Amino acid sequence: MHWLKLLTDALGRIGRHGTLVVAGSVFVGLAIPPLAAVLKPTLGAAIVLLLVLAFLRVDPIELRRYFVQPKLIAAATLWVMVICPLALGAIFLGLGLPHFSPGLHFILVLQICATSTMSSPAMAALLGLDVALTLGSLVVAMVISPLTAAFFTHLFLGTSVISPAGFGLKLVLIIGGAALAASLFRRFAGRERLERRREQIDGLSVLAMLLFAIAAMDGVTAHAIADPLLVAGLAALAFAIALGLIAVSTLLFLPAGRHRALAVGLTAGSRNIGLMLTAIGFAVPDISWLYFALAQLPIFMLPHMLKPLARRFATAEPALRRPGAA
Repeated sequence: MHWLKLLTDALGRIGRHGTLVVAGSVFVGLAIPPLAAVLKPTLGAAIVLLLVLAFLRVDPIELRRYFVQPKLIAAATLWVMVICPLALGAIFLGLGLPHFSPGLHFILVLQICATSTMSSPAMAALLGLDVALTLGSLVVAMVISPLTAAFFTHLFLGTSVISPAGFGLKLVLIIGGAALAASLFRRFAGRERLERRREQIDGLSVLAMLLFAIAAMDGVTAHAIADPLLVAGLAALAFAIALGLIAVSTLLFLPAGRHRALAVGLTAGSRNIGLMLTAIGFAVPDISWLYFALAQLPIFMLPHMLKPLARRFATAEPALRRPGAA
């Protein structure tokens, strides 16, 4: 069918230029505030769709290799979910953040407790990084996140705002449902067909990220007009945290290979605050909402900015893309 070929070609083109499309999507949300408001109810569906597509995109054999030899996933998870929150939480307390801006401190603690975004495996695929490592780390992090989130919110906020049982059930339903849906689709479509349609799968992931990014910008334009200095300061803070986590994590994991190191860096730097807000019922101060929206800017813009670096890593160490490579 002619229309089907046009659709698959379009998805392929979107997949090939995915990081640019995703980076531009946040500006669409900022430029057209009514569109962001209309798409806001799709945030949850976009998150689930991204995880399903991530499970489709990764080769199950590669993913199993990491769990047979799980040292790298364990190290990455320990770094992202335990060491980084401890270090950043201590810095926030040392700076006196709970006293002069409790609302900002609240959302920053939720950020450092969060797992990587559901879109991180899709971003890894678009950058040519190790998708299996990214998805494997994400799955393990989500399994332990009810306990780590409860501990760190109690430690840094004085009370546990996360219910381990309730949050854990939500994550089981999200991850299990996404994995089951991807497994059924993989069985129906066949492994070879999915391998041939990698770019189209990436294109669908980009569209899901585009919807999420636009929807997350709801209200930011109005705040920027009312208080541009506040918005600029919060955006700068979001970029500083993300870039700092990416840089330190990448340097720390360089012995595992540049491609894997950058994958861990992106995992550490892109945190799923939205999932944390879902767990607590979205009852947060106004400044927390604003920071949540602005924190999406580095998540969706930095992968495109880091694409030249990822290409250099690919040229230098092409063999490190597969977990079984030496």
